[in-house]
Amino acid sequence: MGMSARWAVKALAAPAALAVLLASPGCVDIVGADLGQAKYVERDEKHFSVSGTPDLTFITFDGSIEIRPWDKAEVQVVVEKRGRDKQDVDLIEVKATQDGNRLEVAVTEPNSRGGFNFEFNHHRSARLFVSVPSTSDVSARSGDGSIDIENVSGKVQLRSGDGSINGRMLSGAVNANTGDGSIQLADIKGDLNATTGDGRITLNGQLTSVHARSGDGSVVVEAEPGSAAEADWDITTGDGSVTLAVPDGFGAELDAHTGDGGIRMEDISLSNVSGKIGRNSVRGTLGAGGRNVRVRTGDGSITLRRF
Repeated sequence: MGMSARWAVKALAAPAALAVLLASPGCVDIVGADLGQAKYVERDEKHFSVSGTPDLTFITFDGSIEIRPWDKAEVQVVVEKRGRDKQDVDLIEVKATQDGNRLEVAVTEPNSRGGFNFEFNHHRSARLFVSVPSTSDVSARSGDGSIDIENVSGKVQLRSGDGSINGRMLSGAVNANTGDGSIQLADIKGDLNATTGDGRITLNGQLTSVHARSGDGSVVVEAEPGSAAEADWDITTGDGSVTLAVPDGFGAELDAHTGDGGIRMEDISLSNVSGKIGRNSVRGTLGAGGRNVRVRTGDGSITLRRF
């Protein structure tokens, strides 16, 4: 399916509402909504030539970001700007800067019309649909929206002020941070750093380094065969359960503790046990030992099992 067909949005007619659809870059939609209110949409499509491993940054003040790979030596960005009307949408600015293989596309919202912003319910947003070379360093930031990326190899940095983060089939170093949302990263090869203020973290893949921290949510880390602790691991939640699954032959020094919960070990054994073994703490050597794997929860159970 072509890019324009894939991202085409149909106008939905409603009584007393005008519906217009222009299926081309820069098109305008007026979509009927409940109570006779209208939603105004403009789209802009931009292309940038790149080579090698480009360094790409995509930013939006409020809206989701979707990133997909393709086999072209260029970057395509479709910006979907939404607001109550054309005047509303015209306040949204798209700025693109490129210096060789370094590219930044930033969508911003000025504070006001005429210098002051007294609008508390403006409903402006800007979604980004991005196509990049499969080998790229990518940074994606949304002030208030979800981020979804798949099948990219390189340094990946994902940040949302208030939205979920999802990634699949990523290789390299992945850093994901959200103030209030879940993080789900599957089939990852490499280093992972995931932080959320209030959400669930689920990590899966051939992992070499893991730093996962949730203020108030469960954490699940599944290290597939081929995983190895090439650096220290730190898995922490303030108020939630933790599950850590490791494959046969995985070596590390384990230090697990829960402030108010139990620790279960399923089909996994420790040697060189030291310190206190009890309801709240387990320390010992996994396999041949190696780097430290630290697991902490303030108020939740810990499950250690074989993958």
